[in-house]
Amino acid sequence: MAPAGAKRNILERLDAGEIVIGDGGFVFALEKRGYVKAGPWTPEAAAEHPEAVRQLHREFLRAGSNVMQTFTFYASDDKLENRGNAQRFTGTQINEAACDLAREVANEGDAMVAGGVSQTPSYLSCKCEDEVKGIFKRQLDVFVKKNVDFMIAEYFEHVEEAEWAVQVLKTSGKPVCASLCIGPDGDLNGVSPGDCAVRLVKAGANIVGINCHFDPMTCVKTVKMMKEGVEKAGLKAHYMVQPLAFHTPDCNCQGFIDLPEFPFGLEPRILTRWDMHKYAREAFNVGIRFIGGCCGFEPYHIRAVAEELATERGCLPAASEKHGNWGAGLEMHTKPWVRARARRDYWEKLKPASGRPRCPSMSTPDSWGVTKGHADLMQHKEATSQEELKSLHIKNN
Repeated sequence: MAPAGAKRNILERLDAGEIVIGDGGFVFALEKRGYVKAGPWTPEAAAEHPEAVRQLHREFLRAGSNVMQTFTFYASDDKLENRGNAQRFTGTQINEAACDLAREVANEGDAMVAGGVSQTPSYLSCKCEDEVKGIFKRQLDVFVKKNVDFMIAEYFEHVEEAEWAVQVLKTSGKPVCASLCIGPDGDLNGVSPGDCAVRLVKAGANIVGINCHFDPMTCVKTVKMMKEGVEKAGLKAHYMVQPLAFHTPDCNCQGFIDLPEFPFGLEPRILTRWDMHKYAREAFNVGIRFIGGCCGFEPYHIRAVAEELATERGCLPAASEKHGNWGAGLEMHTKPWVRARARRDYWEKLKPASGRPRCPSMSTPDSWGVTKGHADLMQHKEATSQEELKSLHIKNN
């Protein structure tokens, strides 16, 4: 048990049956705010604009998050310098700044700090296991130095690379989460969700699950498949889910990155806060206890998750001070027809219109079908050439 006055770690909380609420999608949120560049999606803002990262952490904390995940997504050295992405800061500087910001805000509430690593260009380019593990180890060294509370290996399309990440992170002695960005069809080599989960648990992960690439209900369905696989194998684990805040019923196995709207036209697909209530309840009902969000999740989405599970958690988030339950604040509106909407059944039954009469409800995803080892996925430090772009344009037409 944790010493008196100390924060309990994530396994102590989950073992006690508590619900842990994660945060949201930093790269998308900060891109919209002007601090992250779409394309590389790298987190140098932790060092360049710490005030922006700090503020977003605070908003998620106020919304109910128990986890301040370090803004270290794609902060591996090979990704930071991929395809001409010039940096003013080293990978170590970015990772250290991200840890400091997460800890500063976590200490303002009952939150833990999670150090996160993600998939690497080196793996896609078929670099050897030792080289890929060395990349994870350099990030881990910072997390150990900064004494984060637990580790997350997230956003992996291939279970093999996630296994390598878990094996490295496990050497820290801290709890380890492993989260894949796959759907019900499995990873990009066709390994089923259940088999992926078994492999991750055997590699040393304490918590397994899904993040990104798919909408909440698809991710919950996939975690349920992982849970069934782990239980069938006679193993034990806790489960997590941190999905997109976008509806993706038309996605294929690579998720929303194949949608023609990715990344600049996704707004019509955003889930409402009421959709988040349904997601939180469904995740809880299938036995998931670490529930958060990824790309598209804003603090109000996390607040909705916290409000839906307030009875089970025994508290409301601070941000609920400014949010009436199921629209109750509308009772104070000046217009009577808006006051009439201050009720749960109105919002639960609403089918929101997009206001775009000439737009389809579904899209046709790109289906290039390429993955690790394909020439189109080989990465390099040099900027993408005009010749490369011309070739890609031809293939895409």
